[in-house]
Amino acid sequence: MSTPPDPPEEPRHEPSPGEPRPVVPPSGEPRPVVSVPVSPSGGPDHVSPSGEPRYEPPPGPGRLALWILLFAVAALAVVLGGVYFT
Repeated sequence: MSTPPDPPEEPRHEPSPGEPRPVVPPSGEPRPVVSVPVSPSGGPDHVSPSGEPRYEPPPGPGRLALWILLFAVAALAVVLGGVYFT
């Protein structure tokens, strides 16, 4: 008895670079593709379970004051060093 010929293979769809690729588990059944939203910076968007985006808290006013103080001390050191060594 002869076996029927194999069916012709269908052309495979190659996803474009931005398109998610389907993942095929060892069982051979394709799983649904779940896409993760990506932020413009390239990382995943942080969305809480309630659906609201989470943001990093703003820096306190003390941190800005420390940067200004550090800059002022550095500028003073440069001026005093220039006066001392001339």
